[in-house]
Amino acid sequence: MKESGYCADIERHILFNMRGRFLGYIDDENTREATQKRLNDTRRSLVASGRADSWAAGGPGTTGYPFALACDQPHVNLDDAVARYLGTLPTELIWGAWDDLSFATQDKPEPLHDALMYVYGTRQQQQRNSLPATLPKYLAGQVLIESSGQQRAHSAANAKGILQLSPSALGDCRIKPANHWHRLAQIDCALRLMNQNARNLREPFDQRFGHLPEGKRDQLFTLLLVQAYHGGASRVESLLDDETLSRPAAYFASEHENFSAGDIAFGMVFHNLGRDRFGLASLYYVADVQLATEALCRTPRLANTAFCE
Repeated sequence: MKESGYCADIERHILFNMRGRFLGYIDDENTREATQKRLNDTRRSLVASGRADSWAAGGPGTTGYPFALACDQPHVNLDDAVARYLGTLPTELIWGAWDDLSFATQDKPEPLHDALMYVYGTRQQQQRNSLPATLPKYLAGQVLIESSGQQRAHSAANAKGILQLSPSALGDCRIKPANHWHRLAQIDCALRLMNQNARNLREPFDQRFGHLPEGKRDQLFTLLLVQAYHGGASRVESLLDDETLSRPAAYFASEHENFSAGDIAFGMVFHNLGRDRFGLASLYYVADVQLATEALCRTPRLANTAFCE
């Protein structure tokens, strides 16, 4: 976002649609109420100019559309996070061993990006995981959003490391306290948890969306795995098969030709806001990850590579 200049001034809000595409920004007013009014006026004008198909007024407790995101939120400060992830900061290059994994050497450390791809590729080859080829790009975005790529990131809820793994998740992966911050272990554990979620979600997902074209189907499944990482697989499963919560999914499944995978993933949560603890955090998490992946894919290192397809 900084590359685009939208958030060069943190006292702004950016607006984006269900595809995660930027539509513009506003400069914040002096009060929250005035800023909200300006956002709603801008939403209306985006429809009038043809840049958005529809709009909804936002307010206290009400999510407006197109979506708005404040530029002063930490996750939009992506420059340092991207530098850490791609190793353009020499101090952020890594090497090490974990389980049967051995990556780079002390004399020749390599970027975190290469480590992520190494762990993903190794586990897929070993058939220990069976995850979509679209997943690494979004997992990289999660690294940026969860921790800004900082090895020692530690939340108030005691989540640790580059992927902010909870104590229970670290325990499930049998990672001893001495290795809680180990970046190879963090990546390996996150992939293992996602693989478990994928096994749990595959059947209800295929029942609902198995008829979608393969590319769209894989991307949608990946986005739902990202959502499950944030809020739990059971909540995502409810979006697929609960009598009430699955109504948006049923609609999108029948009308999928009119929507992208991103539209569907956003819409399944958006149309359930306020139900089963689905709130703005659920809605924005996948959006944040999508924006982070776009920042990575604008870099010379990754633009026009298979990783960003």
